[in-house]
Amino acid sequence: MRDSKIIKNKPYNPLILLTNDDGFFSEGIQVLKNKLSENGEIYIVAPDNEKSATSLALTLHHPLRVKKIDSTTYAVSGTPADCIYLAIQNILPSKPDLIISGMNPGPNLGQQDISYSGTVAGAIQGTFLDIPSIAVSTLPDKNGKFYFDFAANFILSLSKNLIRHPLPKGVTININIPSPPVKGIKLAKLGQKIYHPEIVSKKDPRERDYFWIGTGMPRAIGDKDSDVNVIQTGYITVTPLHRDMTDYETLKNNDLSDLFQRSKYEFS
Repeated sequence: MRDSKIIKNKPYNPLILLTNDDGFFSEGIQVLKNKLSENGEIYIVAPDNEKSATSLALTLHHPLRVKKIDSTTYAVSGTPADCIYLAIQNILPSKPDLIISGMNPGPNLGQQDISYSGTVAGAIQGTFLDIPSIAVSTLPDKNGKFYFDFAANFILSLSKNLIRHPLPKGVTININIPSPPVKGIKLAKLGQKIYHPEIVSKKDPRERDYFWIGTGMPRAIGDKDSDVNVIQTGYITVTPLHRDMTDYETLKNNDLSDLFQRSKYEFS
């Protein structure tokens, strides 16, 4: 087993785990692996096909299969959360210094996106295991082109700092990178993207109904400091997410306590 401790003032080759929800073959993760190889030992453990919008789902009701693509790339027949568990417990030579989920071709902005996203979930799963973890998503230009090389250069620089200065305990960082030119980096709170997806109803060859949920055209809601608006001004957005989802203000609210006390129930 390799020593995963950082040794100050000595050369160190960090171990970085990459995952995503688009598949191990996606351009974003492959570009990121090639770039980060300048800074450490890079493993990809990612789904063998697209697993978008799977959030933190785990595969519990059928077996998972892992295919070794090369010495540091593994394709898993499961979700991003599955990939993190398998990587940590069965694949990697030691606990990674950093987990990066992405780079996603498309944004993960606002409360709704980060709740549904398999990309963000891959990073949150790493945080659950007390490993510094970030999720990275990219936005295309007006012609639909993604600048993965540009984004990877930024993540390379960031990863060096994150390994030297780990994130606060329990915090996952969600990053969205617009197409260049970029004005800078801003910390931003979550806004909202309100979806009204089209539900397509059709019949299969046996005349049974089936339904297909579309994405619709989301509407961004949030003040000027929210990620959905900051990204539109040409800045990279950085949003810290905490694994503890407790609403502490409401927990201290006597009105909520009174509401449940008024709910008559005889406990035996």
